[in-house]
This record gives sequence, structure tokens and C-alpha cells, in this order.
Amino acid sequence: MRHRPYLVGAAMGLFAGVAIAGAPAMATPCTNLQSLPLQDTTITSATDNNTGVFGPPGPSQITGLPNFCRVTATLTPTSDSSIKIEIWLPEKTKWNGRFLGTGGGGFQGIISTGALASGIQAGFAATNSDLGTGSSGCSPLYCGSDGITNALATAFGNPGVPTTGLFGHPERIKDFGFRAIHLMTVRGKEIAKAFYNQHADKAYFAGCSTGGQNALMEAQRFPDDYDGILAGAAAFNRTHLHMAGLSSWQNTHASPGRFIQPGQMTLINKAVLAQCVGQDGGASTDQFLTDPRDCHFDPKVLQCTGGNVPPACLTADQVTTIRNYYAGTIDQVNGQVINPGSERGNETDDVRALGLAFAEQLPEPPFDGLFYWVYGAAFGQLSSATNFANFDFHHDVDTVDDQLAKVLNANSTDLGEFREHGGKLLMYHGWADPLIPSQSSINYFNALVGNDGRGFQQASFNSNASPGLQRTQSFARLFMVPGMYHCSGGPGPNTFDALSPLVNWVENGVAPDTITATKFVGDTPPAVQMTRPLCVYPKVAKYNGSGSTSIAANFTCITDEPDFNQTPAPKFGP
Repeated sequence: MRHRPYLVGAAMGLFAGVAIAGAPAMATPCTNLQSLPLQDTTITSATDNNTGVFGPPGPSQITGLPNFCRVTATLTPTSDSSIKIEIWLPEKTKWNGRFLGTGGGGFQGIISTGALASGIQAGFAATNSDLGTGSSGCSPLYCGSDGITNALATAFGNPGVPTTGLFGHPERIKDFGFRAIHLMTVRGKEIAKAFYNQHADKAYFAGCSTGGQNALMEAQRFPDDYDGILAGAAAFNRTHLHMAGLSSWQNTHASPGRFIQPGQMTLINKAVLAQCVGQDGGASTDQFLTDPRDCHFDPKVLQCTGGNVPPACLTADQVTTIRNYYAGTIDQVNGQVINPGSERGNETDDVRALGLAFAEQLPEPPFDGLFYWVYGAAFGQLSSATNFANFDFHHDVDTVDDQLAKVLNANSTDLGEFREHGGKLLMYHGWADPLIPSQSSINYFNALVGNDGRGFQQASFNSNASPGLQRTQSFARLFMVPGMYHCSGGPGPNTFDALSPLVNWVENGVAPDTITATKFVGDTPPAVQMTRPLCVYPKVAKYNGSGSTSIAANFTCITDEPDFNQTPAPKFGP
């Protein structure tokens, strides 16, 4: 993440490293933290940063930072644990009195310094964790900070460091699943109190993807940790989401003819938009779908006829691939849905979006490190009884769930304690997410409504008069983001501030009904391409019929008609 430098910060940086030779280092409130005694915690460093920057010079350097105290620590709740955390503490005059826990992505494994920087720039005391995985959370091919960067590298011939991940380390799997974020929160608050000599007034958590899973775990298991929780594209149904990655890879590797060629995902996306855009509340000029569930595009319309050949059309095998892509992860024996399929409108050739074009290029499924935690190195050997190429979605799912589901899946819809202490949950998810199916977040929210509504009915749910919906929206709200990929990017308005509305809801009782999202030209500020309101689910943004479709004010959030939402079989979660 790059930050625009402030002139004051840059000038201060010229003198920040100057010291008088032979002079002893002076103790400060920050450096004194290194001797702070905390349970199962070793504070490894506590240093003042008055340079306005973080990181070595170059494109990855973070600039425009306030003066802050950087604390690093290692937590060891068990003899096998090694959880790294950092907490960045802006100087007291810049602190807003709030604490912010932040999440990460994939298998984590490093500290997300960009999230910490954004936190202190907004005035929060911010903390982050590597979730205790280090470099051990990945598979032999996909090792590293979050399972994304190295997976992309592997796709182009740069394999990672061999490892069997957390196989044989059940306590470290617990750390990844729920314990690291909770202890990061507890220790982070203690360190902040010691530094400021007072407790934070309010505590918030913000994360997307794995960070979204962390967010829901906190609401479910540790409801008193945070007053407000922001959960984006939550990987909450963890084991079954990773099974979807296996299924998608097996889908394209079933035979050489099943591969989707470069350019064909764009071909499919254009056909989807030509058939469906503007029918779901958005404008007819949109390059994305406002609610893809209203689209029933069949890729067979692109099947090659006459003298047409790929990539200008699809073969019968490729039609099967895309139909399966939309259908989801299915137990082929009994027809049960294990994980929902991808929504129409998320098709892209950009491998950075982590969709089908990304996954099919890899020699084994992306993010399959989780299965190495169960089967060990044998999972990567094609001669093994169970491996990534022959994983059986009728017989093998229970084996994985028996070991990991209770620890990794944040599927509980009992948020009673979180609600009763005044907690607020704000969820969001991109409708064009190619990695975590968009309807997963809707399924979780609907399950919350069902739990609070005592007899959830789809028809009554879509009415503003639904008691279950009203009760749920008193503490939990969902915002779907048209045209956004996984956590960011995509053809739709994909930049928005959801944390400020959450703070306003917690502290002033003002529940958000809309959040304005912006699409920047080239996804790079400051030139604005368009704005659009994000509507509290189940409402959608409908064009008023006049004025520019690039201006949010020309859209109104209306209650949508009931739409079918693909849900897993009950045994596989909401």
C-alpha cells in the first residue's frame, strides 16, 4: 500500500535517525513498554517512529504516517504456539481514543502493515497478527504471507518452499482459527492502556477474507472483545470454501479440453452483461450486475457452431466447465451443495482477481494447504489414496470436517451475547467476487435473520415488516457491492468507507442505510469515474430514470423482490 507523503512528515524524516555519538538512548513511554510484563507474551521491540514513513525506500514504502510507537511481540499460549503481533500507537495528541483490531488474507503468515498504517492515519491504536502460521500455513507450492503472492508466482514457474504446513500441530491450527486474533486483541488492549495510561473508549475490528472470518469468530466466540465489527467477504465457512477451490481446479483439469483459454472469460463476461445488465436495478450502461441472481445466463449460447473455433466461442467441454463453475461444489452422489457456485458477472481473465483464470493455471489447487494439515505430505502425491486430484466430495469431506470444522468454521448464528452487550456487525461482499462466492455472506445474514426471527420465511424476509429482519438489522447489517471483486477491485464502484458508518452506529446509534462507493478511473484516485449507493440488504440501487448514471444521487435504494440464493446443505453450514 502506498500513501501520499505529507510535507511535515517528510521534513521530520530528515532528522529522525540522527543521534549523538556516545550518548545513551533516552527512555520514552514507548521504549519503556519493552519491559511490560504480560502473560505468555514476549515484547520483542518497542520503538518510536517519528520519520513519517515505514519500510525501506521504494514503491512498497508507507508514507504520510503520524508519529507513532511500534510494538512487536510474540505470544505463546501453548508450547507449540508462536503468534506474532504488532500494535502501532499514534502519539496521544493524535489518538482518537479508539482501539482497532485488523485482519489479513489467505493463511496470513506476516503482519499486514498496510492495515496498521491505515488505522493510525485514522487515529486508532491499531493491531495485527500473523495468526501464528508463519510460513507453515501453505502447501508445498503455495507458501508465504497469504497464499496469494506466491501462488501467483508459482503459476509462472516460481515454486515456494516445501512444507506440510500445520500437519501434526493442532494447537497452531487453533491459533489460526480463533485464538491468535483473540489474544492479539487482549494483549493489544493491555499494551495500549500502558502506553496511554487509560483504556480505549471503544474497540473495533475490521477485516476482509480471512480477516472477515476473524471478524465473525470474534463476534461468535469472544463477543465482549469489540463494540463494532466490520466483516468483508468473510471466509467463515472455511473448510467448505477450500473444498470449492479443489472442486474448481478439478473441474478445469478433468481433461485438456476443459481448460478455459486466455480471453474466454472476458468473452463470457461480455455475453453475461449483454443478456442481463440493467435488469436487476442498475443502469443499462453498467459494466457490472447490480444483483446477479436475476441473471440466468447459460454459457451454451456461446458454444461453437459452423466454422467458429475457440477462443471466439466455447467447445462443449468448456460449456461444461463454466456450467460447473456456476453450479458450485456438489456431492455428485446425493446432489447436496457443499459450497455455493460463482455468480454470473464475476468472469475475468485477470489472475489477480483470484478466479478461474488464476486457479486453472496452477499445477495443484490454490490454497489447498489446509488439506495438507489433515493428510500431510501425502496429499500432494498423486499415488496417495487421497490427493488434490482425486479428492472425493462424497467420502472425503467428513474426514476434513471432523478434524478442522469446529476450529476453523465460523458458522454459528448465535450472536446473542454480542447483541446484548450492544455490539454492531457490519458485513459487506462484492457481487463479482471470483474467490469467495458472494451469496455466502447472504446465506450467513439470512441465517441470522432465521435465528432471530424464529421461523424464517424467504417471502416474509424480503418485506421491511419482517420481525426477524428488523430485529437482526438492529445489530447486524449487510451491504452487497455490485461489480467488486474479492475485497477490492473490479468493474464497479469498489472504494468506500465502511468503518466510519460502523463507528457512527456504535457511538451515536445511527444505523447505516446506504454507503456511497466510488469507482476511480483506472482504480487510482483522484479522478472519479462514477459513484453509486450501496444499499442495506435486501435493498438494491435502482436508477431513477433521469440524470447521469455516474452519480449516486440518481439512484434510490428499493426493496428487491425475493431472489433464489443457493445455500449449502444444512450439514455444511449456512
